[in-house]
Amino acid sequence: MNVLFEEDGAFRAGSVLADSVTSLQIELASGKRSKVKTANVLLRFAQPAPGELLERAEAEAEGIDIDFLWEVCGEQEFGFEELAAEYHGAKPDPVQAAAVLLRLHAAPMYFHRKGRGRFRKAPPEILQAALAGLEKKRQQAAAIERMVEELKNGQLPAGFAPVLSQLIYKPDRNRSETKALEAACGETGKSAARLLFDCGALPSTHDYHLGRFLFEYFPESKGGTGFPYSPAPGEPGDLPLAAVAAFSVDDAHTTEIDDAFSVTANPEGGWRIGIHIAAPGLGFAPDSDLGRIARERLSTVYMPGRKITMLPEDIVEHFTLAAGHVVPAISLYLDVAGDYRLLGHETHMERVPVVANLRHHDIEPVFNETTLAEGLADFPWRDELKLLWEFAQVLEAGRGKPSDNATRKDYNFVVDWDADSGIAEEPGKGFVSIAERERGSPLDTLVAELMIMANATWGAMLRDAGIPALYRVQTAGKVRMSTVAAAHEGLGVECYAWSSSPLRRYCDLLNQWQLIALLQGEPPPFPPKSADLLAAMRDFELTYAAYAEFQRGMERYWCLRWLLQQGGQMVLAQVLRESLVRLDAIPLVLRVPSLPELPRGTHVRLAIEGIDLLEAELRSRYVEQAPELAANTGPDAAFADDGSDDVAG
Repeated sequence: MNVLFEEDGAFRAGSVLADSVTSLQIELASGKRSKVKTANVLLRFAQPAPGELLERAEAEAEGIDIDFLWEVCGEQEFGFEELAAEYHGAKPDPVQAAAVLLRLHAAPMYFHRKGRGRFRKAPPEILQAALAGLEKKRQQAAAIERMVEELKNGQLPAGFAPVLSQLIYKPDRNRSETKALEAACGETGKSAARLLFDCGALPSTHDYHLGRFLFEYFPESKGGTGFPYSPAPGEPGDLPLAAVAAFSVDDAHTTEIDDAFSVTANPEGGWRIGIHIAAPGLGFAPDSDLGRIARERLSTVYMPGRKITMLPEDIVEHFTLAAGHVVPAISLYLDVAGDYRLLGHETHMERVPVVANLRHHDIEPVFNETTLAEGLADFPWRDELKLLWEFAQVLEAGRGKPSDNATRKDYNFVVDWDADSGIAEEPGKGFVSIAERERGSPLDTLVAELMIMANATWGAMLRDAGIPALYRVQTAGKVRMSTVAAAHEGLGVECYAWSSSPLRRYCDLLNQWQLIALLQGEPPPFPPKSADLLAAMRDFELTYAAYAEFQRGMERYWCLRWLLQQGGQMVLAQVLRESLVRLDAIPLVLRVPSLPELPRGTHVRLAIEGIDLLEAELRSRYVEQAPELAANTGPDAAFADDGSDDVAG
């Protein structure tokens, strides 16, 4: 005796070796023996052989018209043998019965299982819906196949354009476009970004990297530059006019000029030094439209070639300390004796006349360590700058900490969007220049020390008044944000509340609102234990770090473009640690797997083997040590003078 039974969702046939009331001992055609429950047996038969039964039944099942089978069966539940008898018009043989069973089992849309070997036909409306769904899937599969072929041929499918950003940066795997893109990537071996770039979907590799950032942080802001409409800021009334001539010191590309300085000689000797900070907090409140915009963005985003401001451009222009304007400001006045002792300080809300915006590239050639030592030539603001620098040195010495890390290199990135890129891999506009800038210069020290003084002084005022603020705290080498005043060990001050960049950082703007409330004798907008204050601190810290990480990523990207512009095949670098080096001419750190074990600071020559702007990666190979080139590390020495003939094979 042979049986057909169901096991683990599959049909099997075998010979009965032993039969008990509840189970059977079965030997399959393969020779394997199995214990089968009697309830799982669907059909008992003598002929044909078990293996032949399933083979013949599968072949016969393919010829059964499933639509006809659905039509001839009744509405009631039935067994497969019953339907097989009706279908064939007579008692079916084992092969015929098994064929009907296999056909029913393979058509779950037409027949719903009600038990082992028992079925019920699907209602017409359910069947039609299932068939429609099947047809939709068929059409989707055909569409996916078509899109895959288009992508492989370098053509962008028509349906990709509306969802392009989502496909690149946050793909929805339920979409047909995503499935097609993944399939095409699998068949071509290319990444999604590379495949779409080759199809012309991305205007440039720069747009790809910028787009990723905008997609995550500015999804509703028109590419990161658009702002919702907001009313004009209010004009603070009854502000006195300061009797000063203020000037700022910034780099050439600064438009959000937050700080300026003034020097006024006191009749009795000494000076009154003014630190003037732009005061957007006097023009709008935290709960205003502009306040909510600043709260959402939290900071200006910087990157080579462009920036995304925290506040709308017209608001920046309204409050920036631009030359020729009289603008509202919060001013910290320091009374300084002739020997640069600090005698006292006052803080005022006032209108400040700004008479000059000094730029680093104009001032540093005539105001630097060398010219200060040899004697300054005559130039505008010479005396004021010299006095502020000498006072800054006293402040720095009083703190016992340097205001800047002069040993760390700084670089200026300038992108000319009107010039051709100069590289085949990135045709179009955008030529980058990278220049090293000295850190810890007299101008840097001057500005840094006066900003530290303002931030520490106003932080202490808020602390002493019991008004909460956002402080920068450093203990045990770790810097963090806090709503409680504590020491900043790295700067050597008792407390430090960022307050000097309210046009660019929400933290500073929030502290300015708190300071204004103190000066006006009003309740602060963020009272003690304010949940809004804690949320703002958390969000600012996370967002500010993310913006800084993006800036570093874009600087890395532009370093790679700069290397492509140069067109060389070898570069000079310094060893940082195992397999890690930093290029001499630009701020680019990369891993070199072939680098042998060398002491930190060793100069080496590397061969450039490939640069991928989409992945922002550079592949390089160690060539040799280059100790004789260690002193020649300016931008013009980025590439070794020797040709590629000396590169080891």
